[in-house]
Amino acid sequence: MRFFDLNKIKKLYFGYEDIAKVLGITPESAKVTASRYVTQGLLVRVKRNYYVIKDRWEHLKKESLFSIANLIQTPSYISFMTALEYYQITTQMQRYFFESVAVKRTKEAKIDTIFFNYTKINEKLYYGFVKTDGFFIAVPEKALLDSLYLKSMGRYDFDSSSIDFNRFDRNILKNLVKKFPKRTRGILEQNDYFRTA
Repeated sequence: MRFFDLNKIKKLYFGYEDIAKVLGITPESAKVTASRYVTQGLLVRVKRNYYVIKDRWEHLKKESLFSIANLIQTPSYISFMTALEYYQITTQMQRYFFESVAVKRTKEAKIDTIFFNYTKINEKLYYGFVKTDGFFIAVPEKALLDSLYLKSMGRYDFDSSSIDFNRFDRNILKNLVKKFPKRTRGILEQNDYFRTA
């Protein structure tokens, strides 16, 4: 079966051009082939012209799924409880659900059995993230602030009892919170450890 030749592609995700090259067919034929393989459950379509071999998809590590989350909506970065769990700051476990901050639009994408959730925030708050291991993720303090920002507007169910607040850097929090609205700062100030005044 020609499909197995696609295992020669070592990229995390690939497009028609890669399929065409490996199978020795035209890009037009590769589009049809990719569509057929998706229908047969051999490929997972991540977005237009981005595919992952299904067997690989089922064994992807969290870091690879973070990279795919960044790809589905660009620009975006991993944040909220997804980031806090990654940093082992919360006891909440999120399986098959990844949360990101975006500037274009709020949306949810379901790819196979996994949900990728994107929440649009004001562009002036789109900062406080780093690139590590091929994906963009909020620093711990920014993931907390993003969560509290949405909570202050009634848009996020934030379980503070699951958080180890001693893991945050007080000075980084004070610096990052400056651009956030008073409502967000107010939630921080309810806890003396994070008093910003």
